[in-house]
Amino acid sequence: MRADQSSEHPSLSILIRINSASPRDVPMLQAPILIIGAGTWGASTALHLARRGYTNVTVLDAYHQPSAISAGNDVNKIVSFTDPPAEDDPNFVNKTFFAALTRGFQHDPVFKPHFHNVGNITSAFSPGGLKHIGRRDRGGDVVELNDPEDFRKAFPSGILTGPLPGWKGYWKKTGAGWVHARNALVSAITEAQRLGVTFIGGDSEGRVVRLLFSSNTEPRDIVGAETADGQKHFASKVILAAGANADQFLDFKKQLRPTAWTLAHIRMSPEEAKAYRNLPVLFNADQGFFIEPDEEKHELKICDEHPGYCNWIVGPDGERRSVPFARHQIPVESAKRIRGLLRATMPQLADRPFSFARICWCADTVDRNFLIDYHPDHPSLLLAVGASGRGFAHIPSIGGFIVDRLEGKMDSRIAAAVRWRPEQAVNRDWDDTQNRFGGEYRVMDFQKVKEWTNIQES
Repeated sequence: MRADQSSEHPSLSILIRINSASPRDVPMLQAPILIIGAGTWGASTALHLARRGYTNVTVLDAYHQPSAISAGNDVNKIVSFTDPPAEDDPNFVNKTFFAALTRGFQHDPVFKPHFHNVGNITSAFSPGGLKHIGRRDRGGDVVELNDPEDFRKAFPSGILTGPLPGWKGYWKKTGAGWVHARNALVSAITEAQRLGVTFIGGDSEGRVVRLLFSSNTEPRDIVGAETADGQKHFASKVILAAGANADQFLDFKKQLRPTAWTLAHIRMSPEEAKAYRNLPVLFNADQGFFIEPDEEKHELKICDEHPGYCNWIVGPDGERRSVPFARHQIPVESAKRIRGLLRATMPQLADRPFSFARICWCADTVDRNFLIDYHPDHPSLLLAVGASGRGFAHIPSIGGFIVDRLEGKMDSRIAAAVRWRPEQAVNRDWDDTQNRFGGEYRVMDFQKVKEWTNIQES
């Protein structure tokens, strides 16, 4: 029976399974499980499998951990907490996911140390952006910011010296902030390894080149994966958590659109970094965001906000698809937008050299709900993809939901929202901004980028 037909109880993942009882099916716990992808979702899934007592879990990735191209391998990510929803809440699914990550960052010792509860400010200046941020359910302890002076008062003196033209927003003082993403990812991987999970990384032994199909069953099932070194890894269940690269392994019927965003860092002195410590995250839906310098390298992360870049390649069939690639540089046009954000907020930093830059990939579904479901044609293949630009925040808990689906325990409302749903992608508008703003207010194409930065990493 499918999980979306059978479950009557809220997802077990809303409770962090640190010392939970294992399922009674001992053979199932000992059966080999293969996870393709050691990024945020793959690592979280491995951790939750191990915590539930699974003893034969292997994770494959083309990079040694933490993966160099994982969106989660980053100095910091924005996180905001949410209370559990009422049973009749129309936004039950989304709030359940966020309530689970909230419990994780509040109570799970693997993730709690990496959350910085500095608050965040959500703002905009375009009519569309202002309408968008005004729709959010913000809960208590939120201050409305109506002019530049209101924004400046939220920061220490001398930080926000820019004009912030037309900016309006909301300041959530607690229950929001940022997570040291790389450290949280490493923490999840380290704990999963301690509990017995095997991680195999590297361009030869970890890079999956194809899925392995059964030869004598109908429908043809997935029985494992082959890596670049020719090794065949067989498993009773295969979990595909390969992020933006997932659709290179099978046909997702246009359900996934690999989309990339851009970021840069500015290296500060230890004294400067101290002055910028514990700042609230400042996000502007039209222009971008920045997060305080990290304590290790004293680097301030800045992102320009936009609907994303795709890398459009037209195939032999005439269809175009976005093909991810790795690059530790950004388009010059993006760098200019980042400096524009700094001139609007902190002009004293606007001309500083960048110490690091990269493009960061994710995969958008049509409705931006996750895709966590068994493949209809391959009964042993579980898909865990479609993070839609918001996947990292769920690292403490997303693996629990994925294992819930593996075990057939996912709440029916959640299962319906994250099901295999190719009907939504019929005649898909690949250029849909998906309610994102900023930049050129359209999805951009890497194929049309004329110039890239040439940042020498220190």
